[in-house]
Amino acid sequence: MRYKITTIYFVVPYNTLVKQRIASIIVYSAKTDLRYHLYLIFAEKLPYMAKKVHPYKDSELGKKEQVTKMFDAISGEYDGLNRVISFGIDVRWRKKVVRLLKEKQPKTILDIATGTGDLAIELVHTGAEKIVGLDISPGMLEVGKDKVATKKLDNTIEMIVGDSENLPFDEASFDAITVAFGVRNFETLDKGLSEIYRVLKPGGTLVVLETAVPTKTPYKQGYHLYTRNVLPLIGKLFSKDNSAYGYLSESASVFPHGVAFNNILAKIGFIAIENMPQTFGVASIYVATK
Repeated sequence: MRYKITTIYFVVPYNTLVKQRIASIIVYSAKTDLRYHLYLIFAEKLPYMAKKVHPYKDSELGKKEQVTKMFDAISGEYDGLNRVISFGIDVRWRKKVVRLLKEKQPKTILDIATGTGDLAIELVHTGAEKIVGLDISPGMLEVGKDKVATKKLDNTIEMIVGDSENLPFDEASFDAITVAFGVRNFETLDKGLSEIYRVLKPGGTLVVLETAVPTKTPYKQGYHLYTRNVLPLIGKLFSKDNSAYGYLSESASVFPHGVAFNNILAKIGFIAIENMPQTFGVASIYVATK
C-alpha cells in the first residue's frame, strides 16, 4: 500500500507553561481513497515563575502585604538608589515607553505600580488629558505626589492608592495602560493582567517595562554576577531595608520574560504582542493590544 503526503498544516497555539508546535499531516492512500490525519506535537519548556518570591522569608504576611511594607520602607531612598543600580539607564527605557505611546495618542492613561511617579510624569509628553498613577504603597505615592505638585501637574496626574489585582475602575476606562517594573510584584500575575485587560478600552494599548535576563554571553554572566552579588550589597550598604534589593534581584531572575511572558499575555486575550529587549537584554518592553 502506497501513501502520499498531500498537505502539512502547522498551528502554533499559546500556552503559559509550554510552547507547543502542532503539525497536522494529512496522508492520502490511493488504494482505499481515504485520508488519515496524523498529529505530531513538539513541546519546549519555557521559563516561568515556578516559585513565588517574597521580600521577607520569615514573614507570615502574604506577598502583597510584604511588597507594600518593603516599598513603604524604602520610598525615601528609592529614586536615588534606582539611578545608581541601573546606571541611569532606566530613565532612557521610560522615555522609550513614552515615545511608543505618543504614537497612539491616548487621552487617558493608567500607570500601574506607579511608585514615585517617574513614568506617570514622563507620560505627560504623550499629550494625554488624564493620567492616573496607582500604587499599593502609600509611602511611594507620597513621594510621587510631591514630585507631581512641584512640577505643577496636579490637573493632569492623579495619584491614588490601589490594588493592581482589584482595580477600582469600570470596564473599558482607559485608552492605554503602563506598568514599569511592577508586574513581577503582582501576587497573582494572571489576575493582575486580567484586571488590566478588563479596564482597557477595546483597541487600547498595554505597555509593560520589566527586567529580563540576558541570554547571550558575556552579558548573561555579567548580569548574574551583578544581580547576585553587587546589587544586594548596594542595598545592604545604602538601604534602610536589607531585604529589599535582594528581593528585587531574585524576583527578576524568576520572572517569565520574553516568549514566556508573550504567551501569558496572549492567554489573557491580548493581541499584536511585541517584545523589545533593551540594553543587552537586561530589560524588555512589551506592547500589546486589547
